[in-house]
Amino acid sequence: MSTPEPHPRIALRIGELASRTRRSVHTIRWYELQGLMPGVARDAADRRVYNELHVSWLELMERLRSTGMSIAQMRDYTALVMQGKSTLKTRQAMLAAHRVRVMQKIAEWNEALALIDSKIDFYGEWVSTGHRPKLPPAGRR
Repeated sequence: MSTPEPHPRIALRIGELASRTRRSVHTIRWYELQGLMPGVARDAADRRVYNELHVSWLELMERLRSTGMSIAQMRDYTALVMQGKSTLKTRQAMLAAHRVRVMQKIAEWNEALALIDSKIDFYGEWVSTGHRPKLPPAGRR
């Protein structure tokens, strides 16, 4: 069973968007100020009006940011989205390059995690035996 597409015409006020995305109003305004919230409309009283697409957009922006994409790169990506369909290949290439960087960072973190795990085991053995264990051969510390 497929998930229905979000309905872009459902109007959300900033407080509702904050509640739906579990982000603060301040955070949402910051993203908008940085040029990272495309398509924000205003109503007759000049209040921001968001829609369902903004919910998923904020999620994407948070994921890109948490995986190390710079704000400048996020702005570039957002600008490409605003240009429309003609930029699909460029957007795809941009995200593919970011994916490579994320995978490299994951590999680095896995190496660091292995070292931390070995230190935990080292201290665990020391605590349980009361004697300092021998250090593992270089490269396995």
